[in-house]
Amino acid sequence: MNWHPLRLTTPFQTYGFGGSAIIDRLGKTGLPLPTIAETWEVSDVDGHIATVREGELRGRSLRQLALEHPQEMMGRGWTGPHFPLLAKFLDGAGMLPVHLHGNDEAARRVYNEPNGKSEAWHILDATPGATVLVGLLDGVDMETLREALLRQDYDAVMRRIPVRAGDTVYVPGGALHSFGPDTLIYEIQQTSDIGLDAMPYDMDGKRYDVETWHQRIDGLIDQLEPALRPVVQAGLRIPAGTDNDRTFCCAGPYFALERWRVGATEPLRHSFGTALILSNPAAPCKVRVGDWNGTLGRAETLLLPAVLGEVEVEGPADVLAAYLPDLEKDVIAPLRTAGYGPEVINTLGGVNAS
Repeated sequence: MNWHPLRLTTPFQTYGFGGSAIIDRLGKTGLPLPTIAETWEVSDVDGHIATVREGELRGRSLRQLALEHPQEMMGRGWTGPHFPLLAKFLDGAGMLPVHLHGNDEAARRVYNEPNGKSEAWHILDATPGATVLVGLLDGVDMETLREALLRQDYDAVMRRIPVRAGDTVYVPGGALHSFGPDTLIYEIQQTSDIGLDAMPYDMDGKRYDVETWHQRIDGLIDQLEPALRPVVQAGLRIPAGTDNDRTFCCAGPYFALERWRVGATEPLRHSFGTALILSNPAAPCKVRVGDWNGTLGRAETLLLPAVLGEVEVEGPADVLAAYLPDLEKDVIAPLRTAGYGPEVINTLGGVNAS
């Protein structure tokens, strides 16, 4: 098989919190509606599985490629029931419902699913004063939480933290969370769509009956990990050439996210041993992979199978790179070499560098 960078179809969602920022501010084209909540840039979620749009692999689904060619796609002896990463652009024009995604244990116990849904938000744009709600305040017991959720008084029990463009929040499965309004993000997460919201209405604004709402809150509390206290991370930067740098935005066992800024002096060259997702929140740039040359347009994404092994990004460029990491090799070692200590590295979210 002649492997090449993959341009995929992009499932999208029109949830009630969405707006026009993905089109108007981010610059994504080809969407059929003027308001969009989420574009699923790389998705192997049942019902929303992407397919290859061009090249010799055109028409093949991401699920087919992951299951039939696991080593070529993911490398490192990987096996799994589906491609493990889900990447999105997400427009929190309105406030997202306060909600929770179960961790791996809850996914298996409650949903009969193979994995839960840890995620991370990289803030692309936010109005001054923007905040996120993430995790519980100290000392909140479950009865107090339940009463506050029924009152829809989220600030009484949840941590509200300021964010700005360039920040990242690593949100493990089991953490109660929300963000918006007027917040545009790039989201990387485990491949899953499990979750429960605390609101009296669904993602599209349709109200639940009272019994259903109360049952959903009880289910959410059952899956909650109350000790989780996610933090906002500005990123850990390392040089990657004369005029280039890599900023580690977050990392954990399920995914890592970097932001690469490339100057005009020389390309950024990067070797990889697992699938690499390149998403572009900025101006179009040139990408070279072996004999393949192409443009990564504004708000577009390329998926690079592991077998390709190396990529060059020509500057000026500002791209996001997401992957399934070997934490010691891909994250801890380069940051340690750059002079970061274990306590600082551990702020990336899901890393234990001690």
